[in-house]
Amino acid sequence: MFDIDKVDRIVEMFIFDIYIAILKIKKTASKFDNVQDLLFSYTDWDSVIREFEIIGEASRYLLRDKKIDKIHRVVVDFRNIIIHEYFGIEPSEVWDVVYSDLDNYKNVIIDLINDIEPDLKIELIDSFIEDNLYLDFVVEKLKNLR
Repeated sequence: MFDIDKVDRIVEMFIFDIYIAILKIKKTASKFDNVQDLLFSYTDWDSVIREFEIIGEASRYLLRDKKIDKIHRVVVDFRNIIIHEYFGIEPSEVWDVVYSDLDNYKNVIIDLINDIEPDLKIELIDSFIEDNLYLDFVVEKLKNLR
């Protein structure tokens, strides 16, 4: 059985995972004017759903380490709905989260990034830039966090 306490990663890495996943969702969703168009582009829809899974899973670690308030448990709950009720996902709810809630959570994550010890923050930014060199929009945003 999976044990959240035995993951060999520092919690600050999960913060960056969330930040990058949010950037990817916003970039992908920005190509569409409505949820139906996004839904009918199955690769884009699947990409958005996968990034929400990453956000929810990484947020579990932030909750565990008390990096975020319990109010953000809703992020993990949303991930659980996506994972376990995938045929019951209401596309309009996903769209609403993208355009109504995601920016607020991104601000929480940016605050966490800004609270990381400066040397570690630079080291992580450089590492995530290297891992995402093929995504210019991610690299640009990461550089701006320095």
